[in-house]
Amino acid sequence: MPAERNPSPKPIAEWQDAFDFVEQVRLRPGMFVRNGSVQELSTMLFGYSVALLVHGVDEEFVFDPAGGPFAQWLSHEYGWSMATGWARAIEHYLPDELPLEAFFRLLDEFRASVASQPEPSLEAH
Repeated sequence: MPAERNPSPKPIAEWQDAFDFVEQVRLRPGMFVRNGSVQELSTMLFGYSVALLVHGVDEEFVFDPAGGPFAQWLSHEYGWSMATGWARAIEHYLPDELPLEAFFRLLDEFRASVASQPEPSLEAH
């Protein structure tokens, strides 16, 4: 099950990871992305990943456009090509859905899937 979402906006100083950023976008998409553009969201998340690398922040980044855990899950779960990234895949494979709404629906599915997987054992075999 996905982490419980806070229904009200949080100040940037309280954001802890990319998921906090994405949840703020969910609450106020018009403030962050023009016209509900999932491409623009993907570009912003790419910038987030660059900032992590530049500043040496140790945070697992799941939104890498073509090879991160979210893209890998979409490819495995739905058989989608990630050659042009998850944002383009959402637009291509779900043409009848609003792309940003589709992203959040898929993100919720991804988070539920990850949450239902057992934790890897730390014991040596």
